[in-house]
Amino acid sequence: MGISNTQYRDIMFQYDQTRMDNQRLLDARHEELYQEIPELRDIHTQIVELSVEQAKEELLNPEQIQHDIMDLSLTQARKELFQTEPDPKSEAEYSAKREALLSRKKALLLHHGYPEDYLQSIYTCPDCKDTGYQNNEPCHCLKNAEIKALYESSNLMDILNHENFDTFDDSYYDDTIVNENLSLTARQNIRKVKTVCLDYIKHFDDSYDNLIFYGSTGVGKTFLTHCIAKKLLDTSHTVLYLTSLQLFDILERNKFRHEDISTSNEQIAYMLQSDLLIIDDLGAELVNGFTSSQLYYFIEERHINHKSTIISTNLSFQELRDRYSERIFSRFIGFYHFFLIIGDDIRQKARLTAK
Repeated sequence: MGISNTQYRDIMFQYDQTRMDNQRLLDARHEELYQEIPELRDIHTQIVELSVEQAKEELLNPEQIQHDIMDLSLTQARKELFQTEPDPKSEAEYSAKREALLSRKKALLLHHGYPEDYLQSIYTCPDCKDTGYQNNEPCHCLKNAEIKALYESSNLMDILNHENFDTFDDSYYDDTIVNENLSLTARQNIRKVKTVCLDYIKHFDDSYDNLIFYGSTGVGKTFLTHCIAKKLLDTSHTVLYLTSLQLFDILERNKFRHEDISTSNEQIAYMLQSDLLIIDDLGAELVNGFTSSQLYYFIEERHINHKSTIISTNLSFQELRDRYSERIFSRFIGFYHFFLIIGDDIRQKARLTAK
């Protein structure tokens, strides 16, 4: 899906601002050094005048063009005119004079303690010269700016720095007690689920799938959703993270309060069209007719459009069945893969370890 048009405009506006800021800095440098080293201004003027003279010499003589066209078809005339070469002798003289002036300019800068490129154009990204594009292709700096914009719109900007697969630590999970239902220890199970998550990421673009992580509080369900989110954001996918309370609050404001229709509609569209929607802590919301109908609508719409969703919940399989309507639960069964996360409260273990 990529960034929105608004996000793209904001990024390109920042490029404009960067170019203007850098030009102002360069102008200030010129003025400062022209006061300190007056000869630099003379050299600059000579280089400009030399370039203008060379350009005049390379312009074709209009009378000669008219004479040549008399014996050529229009197509051939165009070909011949564009192939016209500048006089080699004039070109060599120009280059020699220009190089001499540039060498003198560099020598003056070095003599006064400045880098020889101090008065050259300033670019935050030299590769694209702060345009965002190289040879009509997006520059790496533009791609990084897009990823940053995706992070900012995901609601996960800060937390993913310390909750990701690089910081994933399965030593918090017990490896001695085998769960009767899973026939696995907590550590074996979380390693299995981690493998599922990595495979989910690997095939995200060519395989539509939805996940539900369920289990007791503090076993790492939300952490896993963060791990997946970071991997996808780093590959320029749109990811939106919302707790169930945030999700239904946005929907309630959109439905009943009408505070800002355009902004609200844009939010809803993003929630429906993001490559991945993460709904955290489903079940914490007050279940009523409105929340049930909206949850069903979101599940159904995203499924129809093959937009993936990951849900985490503290509710058990049976509690999900009891809490939500039959048609919602049937969608969970039909559209989602369930993964039970077991173990002790990792947050408590982490706090005890930190002490």
